[in-house]
Amino acid sequence: MADQTKKMGSIAGRINRSWAWKLFWMFFWINLLLFIMTIYRQGGLDLFLSHARERTMIELLEQFAVRYMPLLILQGLMLFGQLLFGARKVRRKLKPLYEMAQTAEKLGTQVHIGAEKFQNLEHAISRISPTQADVLETGDRELAGLEHAVNSLLESMRENYRRQSRFVSDASHELRTPIAVIQGYVNMLDRWGKEDEKVLEESIAAIQSESVHMQRLVEQLLFLARGDSGQIPLEEKPVDLKEMMQEVCDESKMIDENHAYELKLPDGPIETVGDIGLLKQVARILTENAAKYSPEGAKIILSAGEKPDGMVFLQVQDEGAGMSNKDMPHIFERFYRSDTSRTKATGGTGLGLSIAQWIVDKQGGHFDVLTWEGIGTRITVNLPKRR
Repeated sequence: MADQTKKMGSIAGRINRSWAWKLFWMFFWINLLLFIMTIYRQGGLDLFLSHARERTMIELLEQFAVRYMPLLILQGLMLFGQLLFGARKVRRKLKPLYEMAQTAEKLGTQVHIGAEKFQNLEHAISRISPTQADVLETGDRELAGLEHAVNSLLESMRENYRRQSRFVSDASHELRTPIAVIQGYVNMLDRWGKEDEKVLEESIAAIQSESVHMQRLVEQLLFLARGDSGQIPLEEKPVDLKEMMQEVCDESKMIDENHAYELKLPDGPIETVGDIGLLKQVARILTENAAKYSPEGAKIILSAGEKPDGMVFLQVQDEGAGMSNKDMPHIFERFYRSDTSRTKATGGTGLGLSIAQWIVDKQGGHFDVLTWEGIGTRITVNLPKRR
């Protein structure tokens, strides 16, 4: 592939040099015509020949250069631009034709595969395990391209299978834990709760807490399951991110008195198009995470605005523990936790950021994450601006 790309670049270079050479000669004949016109204006060819000793060719050239200097500069820039950027333009023009030729060549190769090669290919495919890390390998160079395509497809399918298995396993584990806790406290109630009031109160509080946690977990699992199957309807309506972030900040101040919430918003509206309910859910998830991992009294900043690239954004910044470089690539994975004990203590499920990412992807946006251990985290949601 690299050799073919180099070959296409060489062809583009030769075409570009040919065009540059033609451009040079075009400018040459134009300038020659203008120089003859300059001589004519000075009295014609006879006058030029009769005064050849007094008026040299250099003087006429200098006069010509002064008179047509802007044109000469423009010609030089055009010629320089052609030499510098022309090959790139030629490659861009040739690329569709080159890809078409490659496809035709592959199809031609596949058409001429004989029955024996197809039998070998069939036997090689039949030996592949759907779950183990087997690859299609026939040993035939003519089938190398097809082998690569099939192996890439198999790897993608296995990765999806691994993700699905991990998701089911993690979901089962997450549901099993609160059920086991509830069952344990029910047994305590059955043994001592009827006589010991302290045990009764502790058991009821624990069962209530675990029930709330399990209910939230089930709701998040159902959300992701419906989302993956395309069963969540998405509204496309104008949304003012400034007004939405104001509401989220007011709600956070009402339910959380342990942190200092600050709002930074511009004067005018910040409009995008999307589902207001889902976008507000993203803002709440980010704000709740910021509160969970920030110490009491820490500042949490909610903001929104516009970017020079035509995007709008909402942003949540905290002064919490931050995340390590090891955790950063995995923060949007389902059930991923950088600190299991800490997340358990704060009531997290490990699904919040996964839900937020699903919503933002469906709204045509993306995340920017800036974090530093011991200093804090800033998460920005970039969304298309309303046109």
